[in-house]
Amino acid sequence: MSGSESTQATPDTPDTPDTSRRRWSPLVVGSVAAAVLLAGGGGVYVSTAGSGGGADDRSAPAAEGPPPPLRLDSLSGDGPGIAPGEPDPSGAVYKARGKLPEGPDAAHVHHARGAVTEDEVARLAKALGVAGTPKLVGSAWKIAPPKDGFGPLLQVDAEAPGTWTFSQYDGAPKGDNCLKGKPCPGGAGGAAAGASGTPVGEEAAKKAAAPVLAAVGQADADKDAAQVMGSVRVVNAAPRIGGLPTYGWSTGIQVGSDGRVVGGSGQLKKPEQGHRYPVVGAEKALAELNKASKGAGPIGIGGCATAPPASVHGTETGGKPDTRPEAPCEAAADRVPPREMTVLGAEFGLAAQHVEGRQALVPAWLFEVADENAKARPFTIAQTAVAPEHLTPRPTPSPTPTPVPVPSDDAAPPRQLQAYSVDSTGRKLTVTFWGGVCSDYAASAQESAERVTVTITETPRNPDRACIAIAVEVTKTVTLKEPLGDRQVVDAASGDLVPRAD
Repeated sequence: MSGSESTQATPDTPDTPDTSRRRWSPLVVGSVAAAVLLAGGGGVYVSTAGSGGGADDRSAPAAEGPPPPLRLDSLSGDGPGIAPGEPDPSGAVYKARGKLPEGPDAAHVHHARGAVTEDEVARLAKALGVAGTPKLVGSAWKIAPPKDGFGPLLQVDAEAPGTWTFSQYDGAPKGDNCLKGKPCPGGAGGAAAGASGTPVGEEAAKKAAAPVLAAVGQADADKDAAQVMGSVRVVNAAPRIGGLPTYGWSTGIQVGSDGRVVGGSGQLKKPEQGHRYPVVGAEKALAELNKASKGAGPIGIGGCATAPPASVHGTETGGKPDTRPEAPCEAAADRVPPREMTVLGAEFGLAAQHVEGRQALVPAWLFEVADENAKARPFTIAQTAVAPEHLTPRPTPSPTPTPVPVPSDDAAPPRQLQAYSVDSTGRKLTVTFWGGVCSDYAASAQESAERVTVTITETPRNPDRACIAIAVEVTKTVTLKEPLGDRQVVDAASGDLVPRAD
């Protein structure tokens, strides 16, 4: 919900035995957990304090019976308190500016289920202009460039939700450093197609993205093309599922200055409707959100997350680009009094969560929040809306031996490095990749006459402490012994060529 959207209330149906509003007794939540959903152009804190939210569907037959407990992975189940690694909401108290909507009485959870078919991948590839036949490599469908490493790359997870990433880049070498018998493609600089120049207009970008959105079943999604990254304009599309707005389930399409799609990410499989759960109104949900203000103080999450836009070079965002700005992130170590935040409005919708280890869309209230003492844009906090008595943590599985993977020529690890750049001296090589807030990273380089191979080393910050897996964009710089020149940059993890960012 952007700052310009008005508060929307979902009207209740006439009182009937099936739809009359239930009265909720006060409940102490077993735990409070939060996850940061990262998206192209924005982020969101999704709180799963035991308040309810609902969907727009009230037509389920009474014979459906009570739904099973909703097992959210984000609930710790360790009793009252804050989940490990969660930003303690005691850093802020949320107060509504006006009356908040009641919303529906019940709503459906939607689950990501099933397998992605070759035909579905081929349909997406056609819309992206990617030639070739999809090949199942390990757990993902892949249409890769020829062995020389140049050209578009499309990868789609074989299981729902079918997270996909696309990169239309020119990773060609320059000068005389070309593969034998092949001309050096692209112009000087080897930049991605459409990666230089002036961004196209918003309407032109939406028109270019339309075939891709149609291929993934999101032709009628809410679209926003305000985000610009250099010469690339990003079209963020948030689909409506079951008539409700979604958050954390968006598609990001990057359009170059030449009007062509140069990158993107999202989900290919549409979530399926699941059980229907009673939900609470926005007032109740906000009260549950504020319960955490009784905590002892801020608890760090190992670093502030930045919202990863689906980059020009095919950044993998988990398929969750979004237009909403991210919540302010502070690495507070000292205990501070709660800061008062203003809730400008609320909209009932669905927020991405993990249910029993799989992605799902859970009924939630989307609160538009502003810090009136700061100049930051309003941001969104999504509060799970399922009635608390229907929420339960996911059982902790018994440890099982982990089989040692067998190396295979057809199962090479995906490229870890997203792009590289060099300074004017040619000796400062900067690489960009996606990491997590729970680890520190270091980069090293092995040089030869033809290439520079970059290795990323990950070190957990605190292996004995639970930490929420939040993706952050990481940039590391390596000083080379000699200027890079015409040498190729190779990712040591996969052996793939790394595209140049400038």
